[in-house]
Parts: sequence; C-alpha cells; structure tokens
Amino acid sequence: MSLRPLTDQERAEALGKAAAARAARAEAKEQLKLGTLTVADLLASGDGDSAIARMKVSEMLEALPGVGRVTAAAIMDELGIAVSRRLRGLGIHQRRALVDFMNENHVHPNNAQRNM
Repeated sequence: MSLRPLTDQERAEALGKAAAARAARAEAKEQLKLGTLTVADLLASGDGDSAIARMKVSEMLEALPGVGRVTAAAIMDELGIAVSRRLRGLGIHQRRALVDFMNENHVHPNNAQRNM
C-alpha cells in the first residue's frame, strides 16, 4: 500500500508538528535533568501529551543524572520493560514498578549518585 504524496503545505505542517514534538520531548528531558520534573510527573503528563507519550523509556531514564545507557538497560531489564517500549506502552504495573524503583534506589533528578 502506497501513501499518497503530500502537498507542500501538508509537508510543511507535518514538519512543524514533528519539530514541536521533538522540542516538547527535549524540554521534558531537560526538566528531568534539572530536577524540576519527576519520573512520576513525566509519566502522568504522557497521558495527556502525545509527544511525551511517544518518548522511549530508555530516553527518559538516560535523561536522569548519573544514568547512562548501561544503567538504563539494567533498570529496564530488572523491571521487565522491553528496550523498545515507549511511555505510552507502559502498563499500570510497569509504571508503578518504575516509580517505586526510582524512589527505593534514590534515582532522582536531584540526586546524581545512584545506589543500586
């Protein structure tokens, strides 16, 4: 099945929408990094904001100070969250487990040290 070609106006609108979504995700990650937004808050905001809902869980974790690719992968593996999972795709139990893990292991935006 082939998609119909977009008009110049449709293409410009799509590019604008994509840029706005990327900017929203970047802003959310920056707020996580600065500590003005918690993981629980970000998960809740993903329910109403489709741009945030499309963020990968690994991206969100890597935005936290002291959490890189390896640590993010280890956290996701421990919680049984697939590497390809996006915030929208997290179930209620996975969300709760993720927030609980962050609280129990002191993985907070305000805390650059991680005690896993």
